[in-house]
Amino acid sequence: MITADRMRTITSAEAVGPASLRIGWSNGVRASLDLGAVVADRAFAALREPKEFAAVQIGDWGHSLIWPSSAELGAHMLWLETLSATGHGDARAFLEWRLRHGLSLAKAAEAIGISRRMVAYYSNGERPVPKPILLACRGWEAEMMPAA
Repeated sequence: MITADRMRTITSAEAVGPASLRIGWSNGVRASLDLGAVVADRAFAALREPKEFAAVQIGDWGHSLIWPSSAELGAHMLWLETLSATGHGDARAFLEWRLRHGLSLAKAAEAIGISRRMVAYYSNGERPVPKPILLACRGWEAEMMPAA
């Protein structure tokens, strides 16, 4: 996450299935996440063991989830999953665009011609991201790609 964004941390995490978590955030958002695709990755093979997955703990300062096997998932990735799980896929797409290009709130606002405040609202899932804004992001991205 870009440091200019509001810092949100993980405040609670509980395994509720073989690859599912209930997670709480410092901004009050709560979600159930299906991490089946993550656990399927061979890097996280240890988490396929139900006992290991159930031993989830919150990492230092709430910036990750950790397991005894040394597996760790960062808050950034988990926030993106939370946006999808809470019906904010538009906010996820917008935030992924910002992260992919390393855009701060101000730089993203300048890039697509909206206010910094609206960028913050869209990035946090506080307001729905209108389709024209997502199209502007794609247009900016296409404009910034070097011609082949």
